[in-house]
Amino acid sequence: MKRRLLLILIALVFTLTASILISIAVGSADIPLKTIAKIIINHNHVSLSAEEVIILQIRLPRVFLGVLIGMALSVSGTTMQALFKNPMGDPYIIGISSGAAFGAVLAMQFSYTLVPLMAVICAISTAFVVYNLAKVGGKIPVNTLLLSGIAVGYFLSAITSFMMFKSGENLNQIVFWIMGGLWNANWNQVKIIILPIFIGMLALYIFSRDMNVMLLGEESAETLGIDVETLKKILLIISSIITATAVSMSGIIGFVGLIVPHIMRIVVGPDHRILLPTSAFTGGTILLIADTIARTMGEIPVGVVTALFGTPFFIYLLRSRKSSY
Repeated sequence: MKRRLLLILIALVFTLTASILISIAVGSADIPLKTIAKIIINHNHVSLSAEEVIILQIRLPRVFLGVLIGMALSVSGTTMQALFKNPMGDPYIIGISSGAAFGAVLAMQFSYTLVPLMAVICAISTAFVVYNLAKVGGKIPVNTLLLSGIAVGYFLSAITSFMMFKSGENLNQIVFWIMGGLWNANWNQVKIIILPIFIGMLALYIFSRDMNVMLLGEESAETLGIDVETLKKILLIISSIITATAVSMSGIIGFVGLIVPHIMRIVVGPDHRILLPTSAFTGGTILLIADTIARTMGEIPVGVVTALFGTPFFIYLLRSRKSSY
């Protein structure tokens, strides 16, 4: 069993590496892999050729940003499904995406440089509001948390839609941001999100054993010595921060956090010690492939691609495994 899991992990790392190379090579100007290797190893920092600019300043930061965001959404989705003990859980289920969209649209009315910061602040604030709304006698019932998130999400979506209606000439930029995309990727964005995402994923992995126990039920988990309410709070906060950080740079990209945990749960089983890292690699690969498709099809929003391919696959999963649900 351990050998099989190791082979799966190696295969996922190899697939992600291959996807990175293909994504760098493919585009409006196709560049051979040999040329890419030479440029990365021996490029001139003083004066850059056209190919060096394309690879080093356009495609590489976009690739790294896509991988980081895919990893963040997938790991957050895996955590949310464990927290809610519900296969429909994903990073946006408690209104985090609606909060991020509200913050971004609000910032666009004043300054586009404030968009990432406002998206993060409003997404995390939304998670805290939902948490406090769901609190009943010091405890957080999962169903109440879920319903509170849906209610707050709809409310924020309504306000966001109203601001869009009143935005006038800014409407195009707002719509494109909400659709989700990586076309504005740069190295500064990668530097901003890399530490919060990796620290957050590591923190979630530390609680992977507790997530396994949570699947047995809250009473069983408490019997085994786990402070369930504190664990819920920790998982919710970390997942919200990771998701908000990712969304602040890419806009709303759906289905990655919902589908990837399903795929990997089928492949490797429910053990979160294995599920979390494999979901991270798979999420990074899937979002990178989706962005490459979006880029080669004329820079359509990557959120459109993930929804187009994700919806039929999710329906297939539901039909093929509905008895287990």
